[in-house]
Amino acid sequence: MTKLLDKALEAVRRLPASIQDEIAHAMLTLAGDHGEPEAIDPGHLPAVLEGLAQAKRRQFATDDEIEAAFRRFDR
Repeated sequence: MTKLLDKALEAVRRLPASIQDEIAHAMLTLAGDHGEPEAIDPGHLPAVLEGLAQAKRRQFATDDEIEAAFRRFDR
């Protein structure tokens, strides 16, 4: 293990468990180990399926739509 990775892991150890898990998921994804897919809440399934269908049709948000979505966080 590199010194930088060791330092990063030591910093993560001081964080709350829930944040540690989020960082662990991100690290595993970056390392190519995606593990098991996360379960989808049945109430969200229609929206997920619609989003996948839109992606298959290459219907993506426009630059203006994305910019408007990010502007909502500035409030």
